[in-house]
Amino acid sequence: MSEQTEIHTSDRGFFGHPRGLATLFFLEMWERFSYYGMSAILLYYLYDQTSDGGLGLDKPTSSALVSIYGALVFMSGIVGGWMADRLLGMRRAVLLGGLLIMCGHLALAVPGGLPALLVSMLLIVGGTGLLKPNASSMVGELYSPADNRRDAGFSLFYMGINLGAFIAPYLVGTLGQQVDYHLGFGLAAVGMAAGLVVYVRGRARLGRAGDAPTNPLLAGERRQVALRAAVGVALLAVVVAVLGATGSLTVQVLINAVSVLAVLLPVAYSIMMLRSPKTDSVERSRLIAYIPLFIGAVCYWVVNEQSGSVLAQFADTRTDLEIFGFAVPSSWFQSLNPIATLVLAPTFAWLWIRLGDRQPTTPRKFATGLLLGGASFVLMAGPGLLHGVDALASPWWLVASYFVVICGSMCLSPVGLSATTKLAPRAFLAQMMSLWFLASAAAAGINAQLVQFYRAETEVGYFAGVGAAVMAAGVVMHLIAPWVQRRMGGVR
Repeated sequence: MSEQTEIHTSDRGFFGHPRGLATLFFLEMWERFSYYGMSAILLYYLYDQTSDGGLGLDKPTSSALVSIYGALVFMSGIVGGWMADRLLGMRRAVLLGGLLIMCGHLALAVPGGLPALLVSMLLIVGGTGLLKPNASSMVGELYSPADNRRDAGFSLFYMGINLGAFIAPYLVGTLGQQVDYHLGFGLAAVGMAAGLVVYVRGRARLGRAGDAPTNPLLAGERRQVALRAAVGVALLAVVVAVLGATGSLTVQVLINAVSVLAVLLPVAYSIMMLRSPKTDSVERSRLIAYIPLFIGAVCYWVVNEQSGSVLAQFADTRTDLEIFGFAVPSSWFQSLNPIATLVLAPTFAWLWIRLGDRQPTTPRKFATGLLLGGASFVLMAGPGLLHGVDALASPWWLVASYFVVICGSMCLSPVGLSATTKLAPRAFLAQMMSLWFLASAAAAGINAQLVQFYRAETEVGYFAGVGAAVMAAGVVMHLIAPWVQRRMGGVR
């Protein structure tokens, strides 16, 4: 056993886990507070009337924009992972990302209409790409490869994510919906600032995790990379200018372009890592095993990522908002997902440790997660089937749906994070985590098209059809689980 492994194993200062997990736990908690606080009111800000402080867009377009925003946020992880692996190291990438996110929320805090929204999107997309995958990758670096606390550590880290997401709708959502949207966005910026303070003060606990690039650019490569980046930016500027001059630069064109890119990018990225000479034969086998896990994750996130669009619209327009005699803001329903996670994450973390080597394999956990995720959407067809789509639905339908989908998430999301760090080729450690987040990007890109079909008259078929398709993916994952496990090279 190496000295580094001994250090990893002996460090149990944070609930039996390395003390560095506490730094990353609270950083991610505040970053998710800022992001989910913004997300809790973004849809309503887009389609609310201008007289009420919104932008006055139609509901299908607003839902699609929320989806492509999510897709771009997750796709940006590719750039953030590459910059960490080749230029900055994960630790500096996380710090820069947090600063950009804070500035993005400050841009939304200014009543600048669509231009301010665009600036905010660019900053938050870039910042999240730098912070999100690299913070998660550093969690994996806190554990030795053989440390069986890894899955439980990711479950605790996932709990921190959802603690921030739980608090955000009550503070940011209430301030945004009942006082002023821009004040709500400003509070999201304060949350990210708090996360940066925690991170800077606690970086010493991280040891050497993420302190240097894992695959740094050689001196001769830097000029070539800079040239390619300049050419890419120039080509993008030309395309935008041509589309603008011809009147083709519309919101729908943007939505369609992001949807296509969100699906094609992970395909190209996977091929690049598989063909790289820096990937050895064992790592290549593990990457092949990762492909069905990735596809399963996309199917699951198609359901989960609609919480900020379709389910948020259902809460706002189809749900009886009077609960126990108290009228609640529709944004509060965004806390149901993290509430369920906070209840279930410790239970599942305990369960995996309790089972030890007897716990289900990663593919079996994924199959269970898909079945539960699909069932949560099938359940949402209930109000329309039983009472019609003109009557307001009981809020308990949403409560039940969120609880079921998060049971699925506990079998898939933290397990997927952990599997990504275990199956990643060493040369692509941070970029592999970016690939994991591309599953959410691909799902959001697909959703940008799907959510435009959601309306009252299609509600029952929409929920039942999408849910049944995801459950079918769970059945397929269960059937191919032995093949996937054999390709994972000894990783469970």
